[in-house]
Amino acid sequence: MKRTTIGTVAALAAGALVLAGCGGDSDAPSADADGSPTDGGQSQSLTLWLMGGDTPDELRDYLRDTFAEETGAELVIEEQDWADAVTKLTTALPDAGATPDVTEIGNTWASTFTGVGAFSDLSDIYDELGGEDLLQSFVAAGDVDGAHHALPYYFGSRLIWYRKDVWQEAGLEVPTTLAEFNDTVTQLRTDDRSGFYLGGEDWRNGISWIFANGGELAVKEGDTWVSSLSDPATQEGLAQFQQLFTDASNAPATESDSTPWVNINNNDDGVPEAATIIAPGWAYWSIGLPSEEDPDVLEWDDETFGVFALPGTEEGTVAPVFAGGSNIAISAASEKQELARDLLRIIFSEEYQTMLAENGLGPANTQYLDAFVALNPTVNEAAAEAALGSKLTPAAPGWAAVEGATLLEEFFGKVAEGGDIAQLAAEYDEQLDALLN
Repeated sequence: MKRTTIGTVAALAAGALVLAGCGGDSDAPSADADGSPTDGGQSQSLTLWLMGGDTPDELRDYLRDTFAEETGAELVIEEQDWADAVTKLTTALPDAGATPDVTEIGNTWASTFTGVGAFSDLSDIYDELGGEDLLQSFVAAGDVDGAHHALPYYFGSRLIWYRKDVWQEAGLEVPTTLAEFNDTVTQLRTDDRSGFYLGGEDWRNGISWIFANGGELAVKEGDTWVSSLSDPATQEGLAQFQQLFTDASNAPATESDSTPWVNINNNDDGVPEAATIIAPGWAYWSIGLPSEEDPDVLEWDDETFGVFALPGTEEGTVAPVFAGGSNIAISAASEKQELARDLLRIIFSEEYQTMLAENGLGPANTQYLDAFVALNPTVNEAAAEAALGSKLTPAAPGWAAVEGATLLEEFFGKVAEGGDIAQLAAEYDEQLDALLN
């Protein structure tokens, strides 16, 4: 999910209660019982909300043209800003007259909206759209009691980026386990350089150490979600995070989401302030050495920079990093359910999935990862590996409220500052429990 400040979603639950009672638009074209237009689609239109500008114009044009060819209906694409998307969705989704028929949604928001019935059940076409070949961490984020309501749209993996020149000068090689990684980046730290630049409040990256050790942020017990910061496995991951921050990072304990590629690039003195960072795959376009033709332009240099997936606790495994990206779903309030499903069939088709991959967006269907890797083997081979082992935040209905309250930023920041992990975990377990359900 993109960086954004998520507002409260308390109103969503109330709005969802009236989903079934929303009346239709009296001016809407006539349709059969299944939602298909009686006029062959000529007077029908479907609205798709896309978040931000990540979906290129080429892909938008393809969706419009193909949808018109296959259904006879018009596809209206409306771009929404990430910053106020939750507020707009909260207001629009329960209203049949205002809802987008299909919408992209940040992957960590999916559980909040699916949990209150805002999206249609896609279980009966799940296999047709890709089934088990779809990125399963994203599928799980959109599931409710085993039913599939929001499916993956695209992913962006978090990867380890490192200065080959700095590592080689220190005689260090790419580690094969998480313990080796922690030890390696600790050796690379100096007073002026982070061995591994990681902000203290950067929980989206910090949770990889929790997940790698078998811990969770929250678990479902019966019908109730409960915070699991006090779980022994979670505590082990938090202890590693705390030690790593203390021994390897010069970043502020108060820093959360950031632009760490600034630190791995050369500063004004021609040296980097970080030997290693963790960042999404799209950081590739912001990492490099100044061009000889134009010093303000950065160019990637394979001799200077490298990338790999964060290793797991066992050799030959990858740590479950949190993957960025989006899900996509059909509004339960939409009166055009069959047309909406036709759009999803286009989105999950081989041609569109390949187009996503060729435009640098990790495809939802892992069968088309080859096209993604071929676009930029240096980065995307590691990105694909990381994505296949990725893990998302808990699919709790109140998860967006947890993020909106910035509780995890507070918690991780206090852990990074050297706070008592067990005491802090007990304190924040109570606060998370109040928001998760």
